[in-house]
Amino acid sequence: MNNPPQLDDLALFAAVVRHKSFAATARALGVSNAFVSKRIAVLEDAMGVRLLHRTTRTVAVTEQGQVVHGWALRILEDVEQMGEAVSTEKMAPAGLLRICTSSGFGRNRVAPALSALAQRYPALEIQLELLDRSVDLIGEDFHLDVRVGQAHEPHLISRRIAINARVLCAAPAYLEKHGTPGTLAELAGHYCIVIRERHEDFGRWVLQGLDGEESVKVGGPLSATNGEVVHQWALDGHGIILRSLWDVAPALSRGDLVRVLPAYEQPADVWAIYPSRLSASAKLRVCVEFLEAFLKAPAQYSRARVLVPGTRTRARL
Repeated sequence: MNNPPQLDDLALFAAVVRHKSFAATARALGVSNAFVSKRIAVLEDAMGVRLLHRTTRTVAVTEQGQVVHGWALRILEDVEQMGEAVSTEKMAPAGLLRICTSSGFGRNRVAPALSALAQRYPALEIQLELLDRSVDLIGEDFHLDVRVGQAHEPHLISRRIAINARVLCAAPAYLEKHGTPGTLAELAGHYCIVIRERHEDFGRWVLQGLDGEESVKVGGPLSATNGEVVHQWALDGHGIILRSLWDVAPALSRGDLVRVLPAYEQPADVWAIYPSRLSASAKLRVCVEFLEAFLKAPAQYSRARVLVPGTRTRARL
C-alpha cells in the first residue's frame, strides 16, 4: 500500500460499489462525475491496486476491489460506532439507515412506520428499498431487513417484532362457482394463485393444522411475484390465495374475501434482521424498537379476530 487511504475515499468507493455507476453515485452525493473519478483514482493509487473495471455504462468490482470493499465497510462501521460510543445517551440518533423489505409490506406497513420515525428523529437519513427477492444484507450494505418470515442466514441476528400468520382465502364468487375445499388435499384440485416470495418454495404450501404441519402442492393458471397483484386477482374471483393477515384482514372483515379451511394457517411473523448487535448502533436500536412498537399498536395488523362465515364464534388468526 503506497499511502493510507482517506476515510472519505473509502466511503465514496463503498457508494460506487452500491450504485454500480460513477454517474449514479455522483447524483446521489450531489458531486460531479469528475470528482468521483478523481477520488477513486486517488484511492487506487493509495492502495496500489485497481479496484474497479470501468465501462461507459457501469462499473464492476475487481477481485482486489472486493477485498478492499469488505474492509471499507468494516472500517466505516467501526468509525460510526466509535462516534456513537462517545456520544451521550441523550443525543438523538442520527446518520444513514439503509433498510430493505418486500414491496407490499413495505408500502403498507414499513413506510408509514418510517415516516413516523423520521418525524421523531429528523437527524436520521433513512433509505428504504422495496425488494421482492433474497437480499445479501452485508454485501448490499443494508443495516436492516424487515422480513415477513425468519432469517435463514446463520451469520445474521433476528428479532421478532410482530406476530403474523398467512391464511387461505378466496372471493365468495369463486367459492360459489367452484365449491369450497373440505380438506387440505382438495386444494390440489382448485385454482390457487401462487406467489413467488422471498424464501418460499414456489407452488408448495406448508401449513399448521390440528394434526401439526401438512403440505400440499398447488397451482393454477395465474401466478405472480407481487402480493398486491395476487390479492387483487383473488378479489376478482380467480382462485384461492395464501396471504398474510396484515394484507387480507380488512377484506375478510368486509366479506370481500372468505376464509378457506380456517383450521389451517402458516406462521409468518415479522422479523427485524441485522448483521450486528443493536447495542453497537444507537440508530439501528432506535429504529428496530420503534418498528416493534408501531407494528404492535392496536391500529396495526397484530393477529386480528376475524369473523369466519358459517361459524358462531370469531376465530383467532
